[in-house]
Amino acid sequence: MSENGFFGSFGGRYTAEVLRRPLETLEEEFRCAIADEGFQADLAAFHCDYIGRPTPLLPARNASAELGGADIYIKLEGLANTGAHKINNAAGQALLARRMGKSRIIAETGAGQHGMATAAACARLGLDCVVYMGEEDIRRQQPNIYWMELFGAEVRPVRTGSRTLKDAVNAALRDWAASWSDTHYLLGSALGPAPFPDMVREFQAVIGRETQSRFADLGVLPDALIACVGGGSNAIGFFEPWIAANRPLLVGAEAGGRGAGRGNNAARMGGEGSVSVVQGYKSLFLTDEDGQLLPTHSISAGLDYAGIGPQLAHLGETGRIRFVSVRDDEALAALKFFARTEGLIFAMESAHAGAAAIKLAQELGRGKTIAVNMSGRGDKDIFITAAALDGAAWREFLRSESELESH
Repeated sequence: MSENGFFGSFGGRYTAEVLRRPLETLEEEFRCAIADEGFQADLAAFHCDYIGRPTPLLPARNASAELGGADIYIKLEGLANTGAHKINNAAGQALLARRMGKSRIIAETGAGQHGMATAAACARLGLDCVVYMGEEDIRRQQPNIYWMELFGAEVRPVRTGSRTLKDAVNAALRDWAASWSDTHYLLGSALGPAPFPDMVREFQAVIGRETQSRFADLGVLPDALIACVGGGSNAIGFFEPWIAANRPLLVGAEAGGRGAGRGNNAARMGGEGSVSVVQGYKSLFLTDEDGQLLPTHSISAGLDYAGIGPQLAHLGETGRIRFVSVRDDEALAALKFFARTEGLIFAMESAHAGAAAIKLAQELGRGKTIAVNMSGRGDKDIFITAAALDGAAWREFLRSESELESH
């Protein structure tokens, strides 16, 4: 857990007075819930019966043999119900909200996976759901909009600022400040004001604990773990059992986008991030000289956030996590590689971790073991990946479908 909401110098609770009481109440309720056997039993049943846990740890033998380096294992979070790791946190917080007597859930989403997971958990538990999503992300992630609305959620477009994840967070915080008596804000990543970073890590730690248990069954000690990092929920959950140890090597793959330069990427940990207080917490953010958040770019809607979770920022600063930057083209190449060698379609976010794994496997060499978290599957990205990899054919397909619809 954090120390009074801080991880080293990062974290905290920098919010307007109107949110003090909701956050303090939430922290107290969370700490009581995770110590309660009844709550843990409800969460375990949700994991087993609805999410489909545990998810497999796949030995990627074909990929490993072709690379000729370390053995790669892939944690298949994409096989969790709703298609990504986001359901782990959504389930935990939705159950907590029900325990607190809340009837309404609000959430923010970028790539749409958190919004879809929240909508699904709310449908399962009979809670009203509103999801805030930047208009630019809505444009890129239409399939997930369809699923959220099918689950009964109201998707509210955010048309201010860059119209992406950071603006959706701002809109959700404004809603919560006005409605917290009957509403829980189900924050989707390991960031924001305390206690959200602790909560999200705890609910996502099931990924790392399952991975650790499976490696123990196999008699294997992994040499490295790799996860993509936007805000950081899948990474901090994957790394959680090993954070306090000296090994394995922990690697976070950030969005290198189009390359270096302002507005071309979302790489905060390579020296470009500045210490700032944004959206209620202190961390590293991409900002201009006036402290305003810079625009970012990533082919993956889930990695284009200008900040990073405070615990990850602290672990990067202390050297426990090595951060690498992965460009769009490298992530697309990894997507193709694992599809061809292992029959897996990584989400574009996860493909950044896959690209880092390809490089590290060759760096470490034979006799070493790497685990990469496939945090989600790539169904949601078909409008992005098909356009990037097979543009002419995809545009012709969309044109023909549009003509059929018009008739």
